[in-house]
Amino acid sequence: MKANFHLFRRTRELEQKIDSFFDKLSETSVIYRLAIRSYLKEGYNEDFQGRLERVRALETEADHLRRDIEKQLYTNTLIPDSRGDVLGLIETVDQLLSQFEGSLWAFAIEKPDIPKEYRVGFRKLTTMVVKAADELGLGGRAFFRSPHDVPAYNHKVMLYEKEADVLSTNLKTAIFDSDLELAEKLHLREFVEQIDEVADMAEDVADRLAIYAIKRLV
Repeated sequence: MKANFHLFRRTRELEQKIDSFFDKLSETSVIYRLAIRSYLKEGYNEDFQGRLERVRALETEADHLRRDIEKQLYTNTLIPDSRGDVLGLIETVDQLLSQFEGSLWAFAIEKPDIPKEYRVGFRKLTTMVVKAADELGLGGRAFFRSPHDVPAYNHKVMLYEKEADVLSTNLKTAIFDSDLELAEKLHLREFVEQIDEVADMAEDVADRLAIYAIKRLV
């Protein structure tokens, strides 16, 4: 008989809040990608600003959900054996959401001038880091219902993170091999790294998630 790994048999409300929390990650990654594509195409405009405001709202909503989840876990003395792991997962995913928002704020505040020849590289990098975040979200959901599926999602996070590193390195190499002024090169590098950090953080969370999943299976 297949083991029942469903973590929340006692409360549907908490499960719904956690699902909603991961919905925020999924929606944020979509809007982040669209925001960067918009910036690369037309620069800072109302469309970009609107997407930034939506990501900001989603991050705020996720913060509220995180606090509600924490409160419910402690006040109702739920899942004492897994409580710390659940809280650790939610908190680190919340930091990833903050990275999405912070990256867009950097674009909004500094408004980097990205030469046309590097825009494809920025777009490919953005797509790759979003894929890493999406797979992490799927792995996070699986942790609560089917922890044996987590390694498959984590594997994809690692693959996308490695590909993002390659794209990031190639893009920075092309920038520093160019005839741009040093200040321009440094400015562009900062934004390459801002985007790439999303995949790096997704990998860090996946590493922790792998341990949490193993603990549930033993």
